Order: sequence, then C-alpha cells, then structure tokens
Amino acid sequence: MTVAPGTQIPPASFNYIPHSKDSESIQACGIPISLNAHEEWKGKRVVVISVPGAFTPTCHANHLPPFVAKASEIHDKGADVIAFLSSNDPFVLSAWAKSAGVKDNSIIFISDGNAEWSKQLGLDVDLTSKGMGMRSSRYALIIDDLKLSYVAQEEPGKLQVSSADAILANL
Repeated sequence: MTVAPGTQIPPASFNYIPHSKDSESIQACGIPISLNAHEEWKGKRVVVISVPGAFTPTCHANHLPPFVAKASEIHDKGADVIAFLSSNDPFVLSAWAKSAGVKDNSIIFISDGNAEWSKQLGLDVDLTSKGMGMRSSRYALIIDDLKLSYVAQEEPGKLQVSSADAILANL
C-alpha cells in the first residue's frame, strides 16, 4: 500500500555526505553523516525526489539535471530542503552530486540503503531481475512539517510526476 497525502512520514535516518570545500574533488570521498528526518525536517517544507539509481540513464541524463538547473526556483517557491534519495551508498551519491555540478547543499543526496524507508512508504521496487536488487522506485514527495502534501510515483519508463516542473507546479 502506498502512502497518501496527509500521512506523517515514518521515522528515518539517512546517511549523506554534505558538500564541503575540502571534498569538492571527485576523488575525495568525504565523511558520511546521519540525517534524522524527524529532527531535521520538523517545521520545514521538504522535496524528496527518489530515483532507482545514481548514474543510471534516465536518472542521470533526464531526472537530475532539471533539478540542478531549477534548484533556486524550487527553494524560492518555499522548499527548505531538496533531497535526492536513492538506495545507493552515500559515497556513490556524493560522486553523483559532484559529477552533476552541485557545488553547495542546495540539493542533498541521501542514501536509503536497502530501500528500507521507501518500503515503509510502499514505494520500493524489486529490480532483482536486472541485477539491481531492491530499490526505491522513481517518486516525488513534498513534505510539510513531516506530513505528506504530495505523493507521486512514476509509471515504469515515465518521468512526469516527479519532474522538476511537476514539483514547481505543486509547491
């Protein structure tokens, strides 16, 4: 069962590597830190964009670039946080952010290892047949003070309801 607007998000602790001047090089690994969603996102408007995998064709070429280009516009429309979520580890997500030219924390890249949080939301996908295991599906959330105000899961092969333009239209 997929969560619906009005539902409070389940507790979560995500690992991520925040941008820093010391780790701007693609060769620099950085140090993962933990983000407690209920503590960090309380009282905030948060956009979560979930993708099946960093560096995968649709995610890398079509999904992420418009968010990088429109991050300021999304923040100006009221988003306190933009978070890209994937089942990849935080080191891969940090490299993905760097490769996409994200040079600040306007977008954070959070790891949902084993798609545990996505599974609680009913938004995980089994990609075992493609050698990728359990993953988060492609979806978008807008969270207002820990409650979902927008929940949209993409149909396989589509990129519409979780696009930057869809988020801008729903903020």
